[in-house]
Amino acid sequence: MTGSFRLGYVPGVIPGKWVRMWDERSPDTPLTLIQVPAAEAAGLLRDDAADAVLLRLPVDRTGLHAIPLYTETTVVVVPKDHLIAAADEVSTSDLADSVVMHPLDDTLGWEQPPGQPAIHRPATTADAIELVAAGVGLLVVPQSLARLHHRKDLTYRPVADAPESRVALSWLEDNEADTIEQFIGIVRGRTANSTRGRTPTPAKQAPKPAPRRAKPQPAKRGKPRKR
Repeated sequence: MTGSFRLGYVPGVIPGKWVRMWDERSPDTPLTLIQVPAAEAAGLLRDDAADAVLLRLPVDRTGLHAIPLYTETTVVVVPKDHLIAAADEVSTSDLADSVVMHPLDDTLGWEQPPGQPAIHRPATTADAIELVAAGVGLLVVPQSLARLHHRKDLTYRPVADAPESRVALSWLEDNEADTIEQFIGIVRGRTANSTRGRTPTPAKQAPKPAPRRAKPQPAKRGKPRKR
């Protein structure tokens, strides 16, 4: 396999283990990582700026393939001295009286976000985290984003009935490059020797042994006649 492979990924998604496996299996094909905001992930593919992207669903899948890989827990980020910090898990109804940030780059696809809306929507999740630290409100996000923006003065707890974030591998429908199939095999856990999705090389058949020739039988001698 030659050329290169460009892999986009959204914040919170950690592609490191898959990249390491790629480097082991395809050392002659460099993999380039491109971090992209969640809202721009599908556009990265349509603009031919990446061969595949690790993104969050839901997304406009027109012209795209997408393989869901895993589902994340949704959590609420709160100051460490907040009452919610004493709970093991909460529900959206527990947030009803609190101001809950709903940043413009939100990826959870709420029909109706929980809590009381803030006066202004933060532009990014990073901005919303700063507002939580300042005591302005709370923030509900996929757990990986809470870890990405970790601060010592904040903590988070699972929200049992919140929408979940699904991470998927996506690529253009008309992209049938071997590199795509190779990376699909890696994220799906196929072994390096797997031939799924590729035409297997037919095994060479051993030559058939020559048929055995029958050994010639000695001629039978008749009994001597009596005279």
